[in-house]
Amino acid sequence: MELNSKKLERTSKIVNFSIAFVLCLFLIALSNNIIEDIDDWSNRPSLQDFENEAILDSLDALSRNIRSKVDEIAEKNSSINKTIEVVRKNYENEKQSYENWLAARQTIGSPKEDSEVLARAQKLDEYYQIEQDWRNELAENDKQLSALQKEQAAIQQKRYEAQDQANDKYQAAIRDYDLNVFLKRLLFAFPILAMGIFFLIKFRKHKYWPLFLGFILFSGYVFFVGLVPYLPSYGGYIRYTVGIALSIALGIYAINRIRAYIEKKKAELKESSTERAKRVKTETAEKALNNHFCPSCGKDFILKKWDAPKRKGKPNDNDLFSLVSNFCRHCGLELFTDCTQCGHKNYAHLPYCSNCGNAVIKNEAPAK
Repeated sequence: MELNSKKLERTSKIVNFSIAFVLCLFLIALSNNIIEDIDDWSNRPSLQDFENEAILDSLDALSRNIRSKVDEIAEKNSSINKTIEVVRKNYENEKQSYENWLAARQTIGSPKEDSEVLARAQKLDEYYQIEQDWRNELAENDKQLSALQKEQAAIQQKRYEAQDQANDKYQAAIRDYDLNVFLKRLLFAFPILAMGIFFLIKFRKHKYWPLFLGFILFSGYVFFVGLVPYLPSYGGYIRYTVGIALSIALGIYAINRIRAYIEKKKAELKESSTERAKRVKTETAEKALNNHFCPSCGKDFILKKWDAPKRKGKPNDNDLFSLVSNFCRHCGLELFTDCTQCGHKNYAHLPYCSNCGNAVIKNEAPAK
């Protein structure tokens, strides 16, 4: 099977990123389980833990006693109302009978002198007095019922106050509990984030970089995404503050690295082209050739047609090498050289001649 370095490079990148992604997914799944289980490491407070059972039971007993009295009075009032209704009907019936009888007696004699008229009127008064007595008892019962209802309201108010005190203590305990759980989760997530940053800075060139990359992606997820469902009201301040601090720290680090790299390149360009050529790696040389830039200064080595030197007997349009320079116009590094065996022009920083396979001797003059 023929080896294709470009396909191999693409395949290796796909494999490396796949390894990092799969490792990241499994680490995220594991961390989510751990973060969720942290809530079960200690018992969550409940409202019943802070209620004064003795006081509440005493108030409930008083309340039940008052309710039984209220029910008893209500039952009496119901019976009295039924009695009043009966008495009222008897009074109405007797009154109607009296009025009918009185109308008949007026045609016979004087009702003022009739003893039966007086007896019937007295009977009506008795019915009326009975009704009034029952109504007075009903009013007295209503007074007792009103007093009991006020007492019941006072007991209920005391119960509300006791429950409010218990609820205040419960809410304070819940805040302390949530803070404790959040700090545990933060103590779990923050070292992971710190390790991810450390791996990003120190192990970018490691041969097991895909594994470190998976952990780096996982660390960012755990701190900035995994903790989101469990953040208390003030948790966002912590997360955003850490994000700002990391942005500033990584920004300073990146700026310093870029400036150091630029200074390093400037220092390298002051060295001789021979010394710089010795440090050009094959991988860097391949990328530089494919993208037609100098491996030392990074400038393009392709010439414009009007800049290309005229060669005798070789028209510029047909001579591809006429569009490139043997030496970089910006830093002087040798780019193309002739093979010492066949004379074919080769890229000076690749190991073998593309025409005869002879080893290209860098930084040495062709044999005379």
